[in-house]
Amino acid sequence: MTPTHTLQLHSTVHEDRTVTLALVEADLPAPGPDEVVVRMEAAPINPSDLGVMFARANMSTVVRDDSVAAHAVRATLSREAMQGAAGRIGLSLPAGNEGGGVVVATGTSEVAKALLGKVVSIRGGAMYAQYRCIAAQECLVLPEGTASVDAASCFVNPLTALGMVETMRMEGHTGLVHTA
Repeated sequence: MTPTHTLQLHSTVHEDRTVTLALVEADLPAPGPDEVVVRMEAAPINPSDLGVMFARANMSTVVRDDSVAAHAVRATLSREAMQGAAGRIGLSLPAGNEGGGVVVATGTSEVAKALLGKVVSIRGGAMYAQYRCIAAQECLVLPEGTASVDAASCFVNPLTALGMVETMRMEGHTGLVHTA
């Protein structure tokens, strides 16, 4: 049976200089002909995810906030952080850039159907969720026996590393020093 709802992690900046991070129930669309539904089993937290989730809030101010959702926290933003997040006021943004999981439902195309039961890595936002509907062509199919946790980080860090090396070579450098 194809799931019709999912829990997603959403971040919302409010006019009172706070940000909430909450698990909210969201509708899950039925997969179109060339789409699949992935049961998300693992998703890393990248620095870019932290920016969406907390909008540079002061983490020492985090408190539980049941007024927003059953599972929510609220934190305070500095004036500077609020200026950076001004375009987000009132918008509920789903979080998570990439993740891994198992395809549990598919659309009608042969390409989609071929992914049923496969462990895949996907990117594209809203990955901190129970389920994610996505185009089959967006799935990176991993070898049989690969755990979802090993599929979860196939995009952000590898693409960053490739971009750094490509830029280094494009600019004529012969070495690269990178620190955490």
